[in-house]
Amino acid sequence: MSSAIELAQGDPQLIAAIRRSRRLLGRKAMMAAAVGAMPIPGLDWAADAALLARVVPQISTEFGLSVTQVERLAPHERERIRKAAATVGALLVGRLVTRDLLVALARHAGVKLTASQAARFIPLAGQVVSATLSYAALRSLGELHIKDCVRVAQAVRHQLPPPQGGRTEPLARPSRLTSAWNRLRLR
Repeated sequence: MSSAIELAQGDPQLIAAIRRSRRLLGRKAMMAAAVGAMPIPGLDWAADAALLARVVPQISTEFGLSVTQVERLAPHERERIRKAAATVGALLVGRLVTRDLLVALARHAGVKLTASQAARFIPLAGQVVSATLSYAALRSLGELHIKDCVRVAQAVRHQLPPPQGGRTEPLARPSRLTSAWNRLRLR
């Protein structure tokens, strides 16, 4: 299976959106891993669902395919995006993240999440395994969504919105304290 960068076929706007989305996804997956390391059964499932419900719309926004962005388009453009999403099988593009959609995604990562719960009962090593599986589950679901967004954007030749803040990369490197804070906070 090809990566999202390969799917972008050299389109600089898509590649920039993929990189921004992956940075965002990496931060959220690290939060999922931190929660997954806690020895409280069930807590990681709730955290993974909450993080996924937040990260999917943020990734869609990077590609100009969030619910609000799609609703602002002309009716014929909206229909083109919805048809393209249905054609490529994109479950979450241009749609609100509902409980039913989260359940459908959880089925995809179900084995990882179940193994994560079982691993909790092994002291210390189980917490490491659980954290790793939580990270991997959120990361893989996020990557699938990024690929779906790339396919839909290409199918409709959708013009991506400018990055938030008007530039693609920060001008100055943030301090270690700022970087640590940004990795830990929930958006």
